[in-house]
Amino acid sequence: MIDPHAEVIEIEDTGSNPAPAERFTSIAERFLSRRGALLAATALALAPDADAQTTPRRGGPSTLTFDELQHQLAQEDAVADGHRIQYLMRWGDAVLPGAPAFDPLAQTGAAQAQQFGTNCDFLAFIPLPAGSRSSANGLLWVNHEYTSTQIMFPGLPPGGAAARQATNAEQVRVELMAHGGSIIELRRDGRDWRVVEGSRFARRVTAETPMRISGPAAGHPRMRTSTDAAGTTVLGMLNNCAGGTTPWGTVLTCEENFNFCFGGEAADTSDQAAAYRRYGIRRQAIYGWSRFEPRFSLDREPNEPNRFGWVVEIDPFDPTSTPIKRTALGRFKHEGCTYAMAPDGRVVFYQGDDEMDDYVYRFVTARPFNPTDMAANRDLLDDGTLSVAQYRDDGTLRWLPLVFGQGPLTPANNFHNQGDVVIEARRAADLLGATPMDRPEDVETNPATGRVYVMLTNNARRTTPNATNPRINNTHGHVVEMIPPGAGTARVDHAADEMRWSIFLMAGKPGIDAGARYHRATGADGWLSCPDNCAFDSKGRIWIATDGAPGAAGIADGIYAADTLGGGRALTRLFYQAPVGAEVCGPCFTPDDSTLFLAIQHPGENAGSTFANPSTRWPDFQDGMPPRSTVIAITKDAGGPIG
Repeated sequence: MIDPHAEVIEIEDTGSNPAPAERFTSIAERFLSRRGALLAATALALAPDADAQTTPRRGGPSTLTFDELQHQLAQEDAVADGHRIQYLMRWGDAVLPGAPAFDPLAQTGAAQAQQFGTNCDFLAFIPLPAGSRSSANGLLWVNHEYTSTQIMFPGLPPGGAAARQATNAEQVRVELMAHGGSIIELRRDGRDWRVVEGSRFARRVTAETPMRISGPAAGHPRMRTSTDAAGTTVLGMLNNCAGGTTPWGTVLTCEENFNFCFGGEAADTSDQAAAYRRYGIRRQAIYGWSRFEPRFSLDREPNEPNRFGWVVEIDPFDPTSTPIKRTALGRFKHEGCTYAMAPDGRVVFYQGDDEMDDYVYRFVTARPFNPTDMAANRDLLDDGTLSVAQYRDDGTLRWLPLVFGQGPLTPANNFHNQGDVVIEARRAADLLGATPMDRPEDVETNPATGRVYVMLTNNARRTTPNATNPRINNTHGHVVEMIPPGAGTARVDHAADEMRWSIFLMAGKPGIDAGARYHRATGADGWLSCPDNCAFDSKGRIWIATDGAPGAAGIADGIYAADTLGGGRALTRLFYQAPVGAEVCGPCFTPDDSTLFLAIQHPGENAGSTFANPSTRWPDFQDGMPPRSTVIAITKDAGGPIG
């Protein structure tokens, strides 16, 4: 979830699937060409009066009552009238008791390890007391994905890649401590939220926090290093993007672009070279850490990258607990890990692999969730079935199990155990014939309907146009809807081997970008580009966060809301817009829908921005203070549910 227009993405986010199978868009073309015959039987209508969707008009049947915001590209952020923004936690603010005040001119790794990290991403609001539905007191878990080095430190050259290679030893320490996550306690006093100082729950997790490795890859020879001969303990987590929670009260935080951190000649010469390439690991690392930190050199520690790219489980209520990397869920560039319940009590986790032409995954626990004994659920994530999605052109999809010994996942293809399968989950999915997707990011279940929504951000590699999306490449992305058996009833079978699928919307500007598809009443400010994350309110309406909105068209990234069923299905309305250079991450509601928390990441990260001359100084707008990623809270002026 890094700005796709930034230099770092131009280098790395070009896709690492060397020979993708038939792309999803080709399948979509055939499916949608047949949709007239399928609609009556499957109720997969994209929107009412779908043949007129590309002709915007005013009004419409949306259940959303806020006055839509106008598109903007500005140094400040904005929200729909009748709402207010509160800036809760900025990069450098104190998290732990006794943390020093933030001084951008005198940063140290020791200070950053106690302060709020940078580039906040996934958010999870966890009510207090545990197990309650409180919307006035709770913990907030926050991911810290990566560092915008060129605007963090004075004196570095413009351009992310150049700045990262110019860092000194102490700046590298700051970068490592700025990764990871934070837990803060929030309390609502009247209209305002405040951070509870000195909370017993406060915690910083960094790139050096000791973590346990569990599941089928634990102890695997490819997980062992010179400092961990057992292959069961690792220092820290890296590039944590989106995430999820569990029904037993823990947080799942997901490692994404870990490949940025590792480099060396072994990328081309070692016996793991092909595996490195499949994960985007190259000779020249994006970060310059290996100059001071030997574990990031492939030539010194060839197995260290295998210890990243996992889902990490953290107990938010115990700041002394050891985070656990749950390897049964597979290794790839995780963009979220969100759960739904199967009728038999097993827990189903949906995951996206955020890379062009990569895949959508699912993990189903082997045992059911025990709501009366939380301790019995402690290791549910170590035993289950990891699968990958194969979309068919008849509007169905099949989940293909990634299980050692089944199909091509055998010694003949150099898979000798389940540890091999999860360490090289991408290659296993390749061999099974998974459907390459257009950067699968967040995958979330609508709690009101049981339908599952996949955010597909974009894909510059697409070369084959089609009638449904006649673009040479998918620069604006789209949203796919997966429909498990029983969706809309009390027994939705998220563990079913087969489901149905449809397209919810095609992003882009109607009338300008070929193939853009929404409800026909979508207004001039309701179109969006590059859907990334999403959340659902209690009414089942979708709130979509974007990453990569075209500044050339005069718009910044934002939050768009829409009904998912009924007359207002896919009628998107603009609710919030970020400052220039930023993306919007981690949309998260309180249980009563009265507060929407958002993570505003990399403000001011535009081409040419530096510490001394950023494109914005949001949110402080003080001379000498760089732009700072910030968690915000949005509430209604009059109180009550948002939307």
